[in-house]
Amino acid sequence: MQQHGVATAVASGVTGRLPLLSTAQLDTVFARIDAPIHNSWARGPKRAIDIVVSALLLLALSPLLIALAIGVRLTSGGPAIFVQMRCGLRGRPFRFYKFRSMVADAEARKRELIHLNEMQGPAFKIADDPRITRFGRFLRKYSLDELPQLWNVLIGNMSLVGPRPPTPGEVSAYTRRQAQRLSVVPGITGLWQVSGRNKITSFDRWVELDLAYIERWTLWLDLRILARTVLVVLRAEGSC
Repeated sequence: MQQHGVATAVASGVTGRLPLLSTAQLDTVFARIDAPIHNSWARGPKRAIDIVVSALLLLALSPLLIALAIGVRLTSGGPAIFVQMRCGLRGRPFRFYKFRSMVADAEARKRELIHLNEMQGPAFKIADDPRITRFGRFLRKYSLDELPQLWNVLIGNMSLVGPRPPTPGEVSAYTRRQAQRLSVVPGITGLWQVSGRNKITSFDRWVELDLAYIERWTLWLDLRILARTVLVVLRAEGSC
């Protein structure tokens, strides 16, 4: 069951200081089946907020979305929207959308760069990725490439706040503990994004933050993460 992201009572082993949480030091965090975020009474209000906020943002930002799509098309060959299969709740695959910030054949060229991976674990991340276009660097700096995911939120594949959705290839390399991050709907932003994501090179630390979010979830925590996300975007702290 754990391998499919179903919540269990297995210890996650989260330790250390956890940003935005009321308890600064946690010796052990358990991803238990009775965690607040797993309860139906909690999912209802969270989903309602997702629908209202994503719909309003898509409407309000539609001129910007059109302008960014045109910018991608004019500055590099290929489609404006990058579509990729990602894993959501309990590992279910879904189509993930974002503005394309890399060259059109970025996925094919990934094999050439595997040896440069700076993330310890199944995730892939390198600084100064040569596949990123000039306009793509601008998009990433202000996290504008993530805006199409508001559609994913509106249709229910994602939430505004939650663990980032991994690729099927990454999930296939997950340990049982790492798979626990699939026990909730993935999000556009989360503790990782507002806790210095550019400086975190350990996937285990990333998982610690995700599991801490799952265990300590409240609507208030979501609102605090969203507020911190706005500050991160305004400060242009996105990864380039």
